[in-house]
Amino acid sequence: MRLASELSGRPVVTLGGDVLAQIKDTVFDVPAGRIVGFTLSGRGVLAGPLKESLPWPGVHALGRHAVMVTGKQALAGPKAVVTPGDAARGAVLGVKVLTDAGMEVGSVKDVVVESGTSGRVAGLRITAADSADGRRRDVFVPHDQVLSLSGHALVVPADARRLVAEELPSFTSQAEVFLTREASSW
Repeated sequence: MRLASELSGRPVVTLGGDVLAQIKDTVFDVPAGRIVGFTLSGRGVLAGPLKESLPWPGVHALGRHAVMVTGKQALAGPKAVVTPGDAARGAVLGVKVLTDAGMEVGSVKDVVVESGTSGRVAGLRITAADSADGRRRDVFVPHDQVLSLSGHALVVPADARRLVAEELPSFTSQAEVFLTREASSW
C-alpha cells in the first residue's frame, strides 16, 4: 500500500537508470478506482512543472523509492493525464466528506493506492471527528464505499466510518486486512 502523498517528489527513472523527472501530482479517476497518471516536474528545488505527463499505462513499476518506466517514450503530453474538463473532477485531497444522510464527517486527507502495477485505488484516508470525544481521527473508507465525488464533496454511506485508526502503521495494516478480506471474497 502507498499513500498518494508519498508519491509526490518521487523520481521517474528508466530501466536504463536515467532520471527523467519527478512526480508532481497523482491524477485519479476515483469513480473507476484507478490512477490515471502523474503530472511531472523537473528535478531540483527551482525546477518547475514539465509539459509532459506520465500516463499510468507507461508505468513499469511503482516502487518504494522510484516510479519506473521502460524509457522516455512512456512520457506524453499533459492532456494524456489531465484534460481541461476533467481538472475539477480530479480534485480529491481536501474535499469535504459527507454521508448520504447529509452529515459532514471530515475531509479527504489522502488516497490509498496498491503497490505494484495495478494502479488500483484501495480507498481513501479521511480525517474525521469522532462524535464521542470530538477528537480528529484517520478513517479508512474502502473505494467501494464511495457513492460519488465532485470537485466539492465526497459522499459515503453513513456507516462507512468503520476502520478507524489513530496511527498510520495501524491504519495501513487495517487497510491491508480489509483488502485481503475483499480479495478472498471474489
